[in-house]
Amino acid sequence: MSLMDRWVQQADRLLRTVAGPVPAHRPSPAKALPPTHLDDDARRHAAGLMRVNHTGEVCAQALYEGQALVAKAAHVRRALRHAAAEEEDHLAWCEERLRELHARPSVFNPLFYGASFAMGAVTGLLGDRVSLGFVHATEDRVVAHLEAHQKTLPEEDHRSRAIVEQMRQDEAEHGEAALDLGGTPFPAPLRSLMAASAKLMTETSYRL
Repeated sequence: MSLMDRWVQQADRLLRTVAGPVPAHRPSPAKALPPTHLDDDARRHAAGLMRVNHTGEVCAQALYEGQALVAKAAHVRRALRHAAAEEEDHLAWCEERLRELHARPSVFNPLFYGASFAMGAVTGLLGDRVSLGFVHATEDRVVAHLEAHQKTLPEEDHRSRAIVEQMRQDEAEHGEAALDLGGTPFPAPLRSLMAASAKLMTETSYRL
C-alpha cells in the first residue's frame, strides 16, 4: 500500500471514528444484562463517565493509527492494527451505551482525534521501541482510569460496569503486549506529563 493510499485510509477512519457509528467486531458485554432504572442524577453521572470513556477510545484509535502509519517493522504495524480493532469494539460499546443513557459523545472528539494522531505519529517516528513504550504507558494510565470509574459508576448500572470491565481487561493486555514486542518503559516524569494531559481530556469530555 502506497503512502497516499494510507493517508486516504486514515481520512476514512477519522470520519468513521468521530462521526460514527463504528461497527463492533464483538458483542457488547452489556447485551446479556437487563436494563436497570437510574434516577436523573445517576444517569447523568454514568453518561458523563461513559462519554469520557468514548473520548478515550477516539484518542486510542487515533494514537494507534498514527503509530501504525509510520511503524518500521511489519509485525509492530500488525500488532498496532490488532489493538486498534479491539479499540473499535470499545468505541462502539460506549457509543451504544451513551444512546441508552440519552447522551451524546463529546463535541471535542475531532480535536482530540487530531492531537492523538499527531502524538502517535511523532512517537512512531522516534522508533518502534519508543512507540511501543508509549502504548504501554498510555494503556497503564487507561487501566487506572477505568478502575477509578468502576468505583464511581452508580452501583445499579450493571451495563456500564460490564463494558468498563471488559475494556479494562483488553487495555491491560494491550499494554503488556507492547512491552513483549520490545517497548521501552517510560520514565516517571513523562508518565506524570501524560497524566496531566489525560486529566484535561477527562474534565472536558465529562461535561461536553
